[in-house]
Amino acid sequence: MGAKWIKISIVYLVIVLAFGLFMHYTIQLQWKATHAHIGVIGWLTTGFIGLIYSIYRQAAETRLAKAQFWLYNLGLPFLLIGMMMVYLDVPRWLFELFVSGGGIAVALSALLFFVNIFKYVR
Repeated sequence: MGAKWIKISIVYLVIVLAFGLFMHYTIQLQWKATHAHIGVIGWLTTGFIGLIYSIYRQAAETRLAKAQFWLYNLGLPFLLIGMMMVYLDVPRWLFELFVSGGGIAVALSALLFFVNIFKYVR
C-alpha cells in the first residue's frame, strides 16, 4: 500500500509543477492557495503517508488503510477542483459541493489514518 501512495504523490508533484509553471507564464497568481494545497496535501502529505505505510507494513494492509486510501484519493481531486472554482464563474452550490464533499472525504480519511496508526503501529 505504501508504494501506491508514493506513486500517486509523484502524480501530484507533476501537477503542482505544471500548475506553478502555468501560473508563472500566464501571470495568474490568484491560484496560489490551490497551488499550495496541491503541493502540500497532494504531493507532500500523500508521499509521507506512503513512507509511513512502507515502514509499518502491517498497518498498510488493514481494511482501515484501504478505506483511507480510497476516501483520500477520491476526495482530494474534488477538493482541489472546488478550490479552483473560487475564481471561475460557477454556481455557488457546485463550488460548495466540490469543496465540502472533497474536504469531508479527506478529513475522514485523515481520521481513519489516525485510528489505523494508533491501532496497528507498535
